[in-house]
Parts: sequence; C-alpha cells; structure tokens
Amino acid sequence: MTSAETTLIRAAAARNNADWCASVCRSHGIANSFGETAWRSACRTPPYYPDVVTLRPDAVPADFLSEIDTASAGCSIKDSFSALDLTVDGFVEFFTAQWVYRKAGLPGPATPPLPAERVSTAARLRDWQAAWHGGDPAPDVFRPALLDDPSVLVLALHDGEDLRGGVVLNRSSGLVGLSNLFVADSSDIAAAWSSAITAAADHFPGLPLVGYERGDRLTHALASGFSAIGQLRIWVASEHVNDEIVADLVDL
Repeated sequence: MTSAETTLIRAAAARNNADWCASVCRSHGIANSFGETAWRSACRTPPYYPDVVTLRPDAVPADFLSEIDTASAGCSIKDSFSALDLTVDGFVEFFTAQWVYRKAGLPGPATPPLPAERVSTAARLRDWQAAWHGGDPAPDVFRPALLDDPSVLVLALHDGEDLRGGVVLNRSSGLVGLSNLFVADSSDIAAAWSSAITAAADHFPGLPLVGYERGDRLTHALASGFSAIGQLRIWVASEHVNDEIVADLVDL
C-alpha cells in the first residue's frame, strides 16, 4: 500500500472505532457527537472508553477540548494518528498501539476456530461481560441495548457448553472493527483470532477487518494475517492519574 492508501485506511479505522464508542455511549444514554476532525462525548464515558477519538491527522486540541469534561477522573483521548502533543493541555501519554488491517478475501488462519454464537439476551451478555472481565464483579460497560444495534455483533466462543472467549465486531465505514477479543485460557488465543476472522467473513462478507493492538496481542494479530498500518496514542488527564484510573483505562 502507498502512504496515501494507508492514511485513508487509518482514517476509516478511526471512524469505525469512533462509531463503536458511540454505540457504547448510546447504550448508556450518553450524548455524543461527531465533528469533522473528532468524535467526542461531553459526559464521562463508560469504563475503558475514551472521551475523544480523532478522525483526521489534522485534528487539533481546539477542535474538542472545550467540549469534553477534562476535570473529571478518567478523561482520555484517543489520538488516532499519534499527531498530537497534549502535555501542555494537562494530559500524559498512557500508551501507544498499532492500527491493524486485514484485507478482505484472505484465506482464514490455519488454526481451527472455536464455534461462535451471537449473544442475543441480557442474561447471556451478563455472563459474557463477566468472562470478558475475568469474573465478577464486572464493570458496567456492555448493556443490553447494544444487542439491538444493527451495526454491532457480540460473539461468544464456545467449546461445548463452556464459554471459552468472545469478541465484538462492528460494521461501519466499509470496514468491520474487531475489538474486545478475550479468552478464558491463553492456549485458546490463536483459535479465538481464527473465530473472529471466520465470523466476520460469515456475517459481513467482502469487508476488510480493522482494529488496534499492542504487545502480545499485536503479535497474534500479525500472525493471523493482519498488517500494522500506523500508530495511535492514548492520552490521559494527568491530574487524575492513579491506580484505579489506570485500571479503568488499560484496555482503551
């Protein structure tokens, strides 16, 4: 891909991710809005979710800072192009990650997938969220209203009756976003990636996949046919950084 093509895909990935954040906010009844260069929520977002997602590399702090609650604990900004320096605005860099992209039509991974089932009831979503969090008590992130969103697919990965993992897929901007992939046992991680890719091809045929990862999860994504297409950065309001806030932001 040329640099221009990569930039366009990153912009589409950022928009897809912002659409997912908007879906989560709507399920909580939290108002949010899109501007030309950034998505933002004026009220504190649910745990693990940012208050801003930049949509273009030319976004500047003036486009969104006055429209979000920077004074409350947990305020965070997803700098989709690693293009901002928010230190003078009272933020610190929390982590960096890589956008990843998988072309449509590639062969599936060699690892056999786990069976994937759509989560369609509030009770099953509650069980899924507890497993995603690693057990109860789970934070209030994924609410049943998400299950009525036609752009969102919450999948449970099973081995017989056992819930072995899960993933969320969301369709927008001509892409399918892959997020919140988890497994109960680390030995299932390759199968979980295979399941997510297979399910995306089944439910949203002909569309490429995007997401963002870091560390070991990035390694697994690349091994599953994704390509790294550029860095993003998460910024957190420095005034309120503490162990509890860090725990709530670690999977942004």
